[in-house]
Amino acid sequence: MAGKVHVIDHPMVQHKLTLMRNRETSTSTFRNLLREISVLLAYEVCRDFPTTKIEIHTPIAPMRSPVLDGKKIVLISILRAGNGILDGMLEILPSARVGHIGLYRDHKTLEPVEYFFKVPDSMGDRDAIVVDPMLATGNSAAAAIARIKATGPRSIKFVCLLTCPEGIRVFHAQHPDVPVYTAAVDDRLNEKSYIVPGLGDAGDRLFGTK
Repeated sequence: MAGKVHVIDHPMVQHKLTLMRNRETSTSTFRNLLREISVLLAYEVCRDFPTTKIEIHTPIAPMRSPVLDGKKIVLISILRAGNGILDGMLEILPSARVGHIGLYRDHKTLEPVEYFFKVPDSMGDRDAIVVDPMLATGNSAAAAIARIKATGPRSIKFVCLLTCPEGIRVFHAQHPDVPVYTAAVDDRLNEKSYIVPGLGDAGDRLFGTK
């Protein structure tokens, strides 16, 4: 089965993404933009969440009104840059549980190496939203999803700011059942495995480490 890619082309998302791409954008502005764009991405990711109606009383009259249908959501950040998206999503999903997975890329093999993993107990009744700004080679994201699948969540979605055809191909070769939500699919990877045109290293730009 072919994996699904949802490109969120809302004008506000694209406007903020353009500002983030600009190399002149400061660290503090980049950080704020990532938080803002993450809120908008969260709205789209939650679009298909089911609702159920409950009885309430407005100041005027009783009514039946929709609420989320018992979804138990866990947001899982791929460290370290995933935390930039996590902060924004928690603004509209404040009751979500939070997990973290730490991976680094071996510079010789380009393969991911896990150094940290912590998610809530009882993942079987939870819907996981995994976040990382960049889906580049796809190797780290695929490894993270495999690790999370082992905990048996009810469903998984992957959210990133940017991706490219190579990353999507690698990711969905291993996880065709996991939909990808992104603001843009860029042209390609370069010889250093950076997305082109991209926005540089999201972690460095988020935390000001370069």
